[in-house]
Amino acid sequence: MPKTRVHGMNVLAFDTCLGAVSAAVRWKGASGEWQVASRFEARAGGHAERLMPMIAEVMEEAGLAFADLGRIAVTVGPGTFTGVRGGVAAARGLALASGLPVVTATSLAVMAQGAREQLQGRDAHPLAVAVDARRGMVYLEIFDAAPPRPTQVPLLLAYAEAGALVGDRRAVVVGSGAAAVADAIAEAGGQSEACLTELQPDARSLMALAEDLTPVHPVRPLYLRAPDAKPQEGHSLMRVSPP
Repeated sequence: MPKTRVHGMNVLAFDTCLGAVSAAVRWKGASGEWQVASRFEARAGGHAERLMPMIAEVMEEAGLAFADLGRIAVTVGPGTFTGVRGGVAAARGLALASGLPVVTATSLAVMAQGAREQLQGRDAHPLAVAVDARRGMVYLEIFDAAPPRPTQVPLLLAYAEAGALVGDRRAVVVGSGAAAVADAIAEAGGQSEACLTELQPDARSLMALAEDLTPVHPVRPLYLRAPDAKPQEGHSLMRVSPP
């Protein structure tokens, strides 16, 4: 039988931006306590193909229908093009079908929330989330000491630029680009700590942010860089106008 739930606060959250796909749903049961069903899988590809089955799994585990939800939360980037596009498309489609509002967060903000949950006792230091964007670049977002509130928008920067922006704040740097940024900070004479280099966005962390976010429409992706794949010169398809 479906579980008893309280409408308005139940949240479905999901992420496909970087090296994992995750989904989580939170609902309030008959006892009045919040309950969570979640899935998380580290993946190199196939995010879009796994996302909808994963959402179905957590919804079934929770015993919820979409009519029981209060909102949908999704990460909008930065990240891989296919990952960001897949998550945003899923959120748009589910919102259109259900009429639910959608709230969004950056993948880096969700990682910051996850890092703070793991770095108990180091909340007094600023937090920099640095994700390897390849070609000597990182996606970077800096957050104040707990609670993790951003001090600037997400940026795509070279290692040295990222190190200079973090500066000598004795920051904790997390993410796949953390070591490179920490090295750049050290070369500039600053101090920082690199850790949680395998950290990925997790829908459970997004869910923790979702109630304080403002619904947006339309949901827009945050890419920060142009696509790597471009049509080969002389091989693009000709556009033909309809008769």
